[in-house]
Amino acid sequence: MLAGIRDLTGSHELLWAWTVRTVKARYQQSLLGGIWAVLQPAASAIIFSVIFTRFVPIDTHGIPYIVFSYVALVPWTLFSGSVSDMVDSLVGNMNLISKIYFPREVLPFALALARLLDFGIAFVIMILLMLLYRMPIFTVSWLYLPIIIVVQVLFTAGVGLLGAALNVFYRDMRHLFALLLQLWMYASPVIYPVTSVPEQFRMLYFLNPMAGILTAYREVLILQQVPGPYFVATTILAVATFLFGYWFFRRVEPRFADVV
Repeated sequence: MLAGIRDLTGSHELLWAWTVRTVKARYQQSLLGGIWAVLQPAASAIIFSVIFTRFVPIDTHGIPYIVFSYVALVPWTLFSGSVSDMVDSLVGNMNLISKIYFPREVLPFALALARLLDFGIAFVIMILLMLLYRMPIFTVSWLYLPIIIVVQVLFTAGVGLLGAALNVFYRDMRHLFALLLQLWMYASPVIYPVTSVPEQFRMLYFLNPMAGILTAYREVLILQQVPGPYFVATTILAVATFLFGYWFFRRVEPRFADVV
């Protein structure tokens, strides 16, 4: 694993070049460009707001539902979009992989880094939305935001690397992961608060790292609180997922070029 990290570090220029290439390809051939980074979470937040304020009310403890949902949808979109891109990253470039040697993890990592740009754009809109509802921003609790983002990136990378490697050998993995992500969203506190989960089940519930990550975003950004004790377990699970995903990826990497 350490050798893989050294290879990746030595290929930082290639990683950056592939990330820039991905961003340019995504936006140059798009009619709305970077607006798509906002449309997906914004449209979902609007739809959920209508449903869960008018038809099936959800108690968000006084927080405007559109803000409540959007704060979770932005990082969720980063997670689901990154994993989906990473799962397809190797299969979509098998011709390149079979002809040239380079650290294969550059491909999935570059796609995940490109998604961070979308996250940044959507995050700016989130700040504007909070200002619109006269909610405090840039409070002391926001200092924890970089830690939460790092934890999410580690977890996302672990899941994405695992999916990318499996998809090389079993091409229906992309469909399985697409289904898994749909179910995963409803198993995470995206459209409902974690308080909706019965207290006796919350310890089990937080075994889902995305539950802890999304709850931490809400606590830091909206409630001006530091993440609760659960976030220690979330961090451990995220790091463990990254280490396992990266280990598995490196273990099967020598066989990638043989699978066309």
